[in-house]
Amino acid sequence: MAKSHDDNEQSHLGRREFMAAAAGMAATAFAAHEAGAAGHASTPAEFAPEDKVAKPVGAGSTILITGANRGLGFEFSRQYAELDTRIIATCRNPDKATALQKLAADNSGIVIERLDVTDLQNIDELAEKYADEPIDVLLNNAGIGGGAENQIFGKLNYPVFHQVMAVNVVGPIKMCEAFRKNVEASNLKKMITVSSSQGSITEVAMPMLYWYRSSKAAVNMQMVNLALQMRRRKVIVGLVAPGATATDFIPEPFRSRIPSIRQPEVAAADMMRNIDRFTLENSGTYFNYDGTVLPW
Repeated sequence: MAKSHDDNEQSHLGRREFMAAAAGMAATAFAAHEAGAAGHASTPAEFAPEDKVAKPVGAGSTILITGANRGLGFEFSRQYAELDTRIIATCRNPDKATALQKLAADNSGIVIERLDVTDLQNIDELAEKYADEPIDVLLNNAGIGGGAENQIFGKLNYPVFHQVMAVNVVGPIKMCEAFRKNVEASNLKKMITVSSSQGSITEVAMPMLYWYRSSKAAVNMQMVNLALQMRRRKVIVGLVAPGATATDFIPEPFRSRIPSIRQPEVAAADMMRNIDRFTLENSGTYFNYDGTVLPW
């Protein structure tokens, strides 16, 4: 059956909205990067001495990282390994994580574990395996964007919404719940989640990324709640944002069109410095990559 004029118009509208959403994502990422004063936090000297904590992550610390096989998660694993830490690097398919396998082969402190953060039983099983091991930093890094094409108003893909929320919201809070005793038993006592400036309601300037933005705003609220919950147990909860970064969260060709887009190794290093800045006094803070506090 031939398509009607209305069908053709809807198809063209959907393509226009998709391109607008994707272009908007790139433009917003670039704007956020520029607004943060390009180049900030590129070296440790950019942070004021009073922001440094007495016991930063270092030799003897244990870090559990989700989504460690690529992008920011891989960079966290690589750079923390250089600090002589013990790393429990998790990902859904370790057999396919070639780069992570090589990194582990070169660093005896890295152990790779299979973990799907949407599988709550899998999380509990991993927590049981490490029940007696203190974890200094629980780093909730795993996350998905959901695809701009699935987040166009009028053609919203609702099953994708549930998937994004499962990975970006349910996964992190379940990890914190399952490993809370491990963190409590550690020296640093930190639960950190990688968020995004796209989760800041105050920062929203144009409509796009309904699912991704909602998930990051939701996980921010989860972690603020948790910071209040865990304060009496001396556990520190924090949120860090990487800025516009050259990972698959920003699809090509838009990624290459963002001037001075940040590389994963730089973004991870900046977040690691912010992780060191967290204390019980600023628990629940939402740090941008440059060390500023993002608005809610």
